[in-house]
Amino acid sequence: MGETTWATAVTSIRPNEIRVRGYRLDDLMGRISFGEAVYLVLRGELPGATVGRLVEAMLVASIDHGVTPPSTLAVRNAATTGAPLNACIASGALSINRHHGGAVEDCMHVLARGALKVQAGESAAAAARALIAEEKAAGRRLPGFGHRVHSDDPRSHRLLQLAGEAAATGSHIAVAEAIVRELAAAGKPLPLNVDGAIAALLADLGFHPDLANGFFILARTAGWMAQVLEERQREKPMRRIDQGAAAYDGAAPRELPKSR
Repeated sequence: MGETTWATAVTSIRPNEIRVRGYRLDDLMGRISFGEAVYLVLRGELPGATVGRLVEAMLVASIDHGVTPPSTLAVRNAATTGAPLNACIASGALSINRHHGGAVEDCMHVLARGALKVQAGESAAAAARALIAEEKAAGRRLPGFGHRVHSDDPRSHRLLQLAGEAAATGSHIAVAEAIVRELAAAGKPLPLNVDGAIAALLADLGFHPDLANGFFILARTAGWMAQVLEERQREKPMRRIDQGAAAYDGAAPRELPKSR
């Protein structure tokens, strides 16, 4: 066997044995959640069950958002040409950029600046005011705040609630919530949207910003798969897709059973 020329700490493969971060994959199967597995492969250690549940909730929060997002239009357009599933999914992933999906990474960087101020002794409110002023002076919109559809994003509230239950709240979440309060006090209310909530949670959990947009892609891939299949099954090939003409005709509003 030749000399090792490079090393990996993620996964080891031997005949009849697969280990992810040292754990046998077949031992993990059926015993940990997908959220815990995502945390493990990215961070190198197993989280507690509540943190794993929080990671999984982030993925559920971004699973789909109707037919209007650019990435969904991209996968639908690819599907209507007859492209295979992998090409359709790639079209969606390539559409995740600064103005769609990319706000998670950008917001993490902004919140990191605020968290440093808090860690240096400033209040979250003071850090928030400084960030708002800095972004305004630079002519930039605050990433992760405001939404074209939702004036009060329900996904964000739920994620912050779960973060509290997991004892995963820190300076990044504190700054994000302070920004919302400062904007409202200034007469310019903007909600913390799902991208901003995920950014704050990922930062407080210690994830690197380079991974941020990957969480959105990972979550939305399931939604893209559903959109591709529906396009193939319900629409004619090579159609001109008008997002504004879409009408929902799926299941009526329903509630989860109390036992879940």
